[in-house]
Amino acid sequence: MNQSYPPITEIIGKLPYRMALAGGWIDQTFISKVNPAPPGSMVVVSIEPTCHFMDRCGMGTSTRKVAASLWGNYIPPGDPSQHVRELYGVENEGKTEPSGSQDMAGLVYPGISRLDYDFSYEGGYFPVHVENCCDARVAHWLSEIVYMLPVCQRPDGYNPSGIKYLDSEWVHRLGSSGKACYQAILARDIHALGASMNECMACWEALLPDTVRHPTIWEVQLIGNCGKVLLEPCEDE
Repeated sequence: MNQSYPPITEIIGKLPYRMALAGGWIDQTFISKVNPAPPGSMVVVSIEPTCHFMDRCGMGTSTRKVAASLWGNYIPPGDPSQHVRELYGVENEGKTEPSGSQDMAGLVYPGISRLDYDFSYEGGYFPVHVENCCDARVAHWLSEIVYMLPVCQRPDGYNPSGIKYLDSEWVHRLGSSGKACYQAILARDIHALGASMNECMACWEALLPDTVRHPTIWEVQLIGNCGKVLLEPCEDE
């Protein structure tokens, strides 16, 4: 007997998830504040809800839950920058260490977006400019070369910003990695994309070492064993 199953969106909802690539942390004001050559950039990608992602796994799931409580299954029409502000305000109300607005922007803006942050603009809380790409060819290319490896949720006690070495040159490099990442995606250059992501990881380790090396996590062993980010085309390409 044939069985029919409901679409997964009836279980996990229809709102997109957010994937963050190079440049992350530049949306935090304590980082953008020391950028000697603003704006610094990072890249976020809005992805269709075709599977369930773990909570606390870096896919914007907490922000997505807040968005669902506000708007239901769809991003409302109107100015996305205002939606980002609304969502940011609700999620971070009363928090002493608010999340960055890239989580909200990655859900609200469709396609692939470069978020530019400048501390002189609204204190660095929101992007001074958003560059957006919804080209189907670019989106298809990116979806074909990025693979996700599930590891584990962030454990209790994990604080990626526990140690801060806020060197301005490293902050500049971090923001530049986001620019390079976006250009690589537009050009569909797999090697340049990998280089931008490796540069971002180097900046994280220099600026916020607990992001990749913390006593409560073991992912650093995985990163060390895998080496640098490997993005290789398929053999038949």
